[in-house]
Amino acid sequence: MQWEEAAQGFAAMGSEARLQVLRCLIRAGGAGLTVGDIQERTGIAPSTLAHHLKFLTGAGVVAQERVGRSTISRAEFTRLEALAGFILSECCADAGKGAANDG
Repeated sequence: MQWEEAAQGFAAMGSEARLQVLRCLIRAGGAGLTVGDIQERTGIAPSTLAHHLKFLTGAGVVAQERVGRSTISRAEFTRLEALAGFILSECCADAGKGAANDG
């Protein structure tokens, strides 16, 4: 994953409302939720919710599929795992380096 791609994914999660929507979709698992279900569970107004879903979808952390007259939104678990891996990939790489130079 490149820096720009990671920044876009993290930026999409950069608001309380979008995190709430994403967490709701994560809880729903692979089945996903309709926009109405997300609105009911989060209490976010429909027009605002549409904006947040567009942002999350654009960053690739949420996918949407048209099923009949409904739109099903799902968390993109592979993408979310890649973002987590990106941010954690160098965990503790510099541990101990600064401590030796502090004194």
